[in-house]
Amino acid sequence: MQIEDILSCWQCIIKALMLLIIANGTPVLSRNILGSRFAWPIDFGLIVFDKRPLFGYSKTWRGLFVSMLVTGAVAPLFGLTAAQGAFFALLVMLGDLAASFTKRRLGYVESSRFRIIDVLPESLLPVVILRVYLGITAIEGFIVVALFFIFEAVLSPLLYRLHIRKRPY
Repeated sequence: MQIEDILSCWQCIIKALMLLIIANGTPVLSRNILGSRFAWPIDFGLIVFDKRPLFGYSKTWRGLFVSMLVTGAVAPLFGLTAAQGAFFALLVMLGDLAASFTKRRLGYVESSRFRIIDVLPESLLPVVILRVYLGITAIEGFIVVALFFIFEAVLSPLLYRLHIRKRPY
């Protein structure tokens, strides 16, 4: 069996990876551009049963909407409709919220690092649900998630040094 038999579409892998980077990165860029303007927490500051925030102050409506808007706008460049791109971003953000919820329940403070929980839900959810529209196989989906994990681990310290991210992870 050759690698071409396993991987039918390298372009599809790159397309999915780029969409993940855009959907995940636009909230960070919007924070840098807009500061605290329109940064209303998605959880409205709700403290739940364990006396911790539901998600935390860094998960904002602005980040959700900007991610959906920008990803939807660029999606046609990657062969998806704008609606599919916006839905892709929504799934990324829902995965990110699930990660934040999980980290709060485990006692991790906001913006703390737990790389697997930080990256897995936000990359896996859109890749699994939209796999057919992305034109990727299950193995290619796994490769996209793995590449996104590596991308985050390698690029985060650089983005921190460039003052794009608040933390080096």
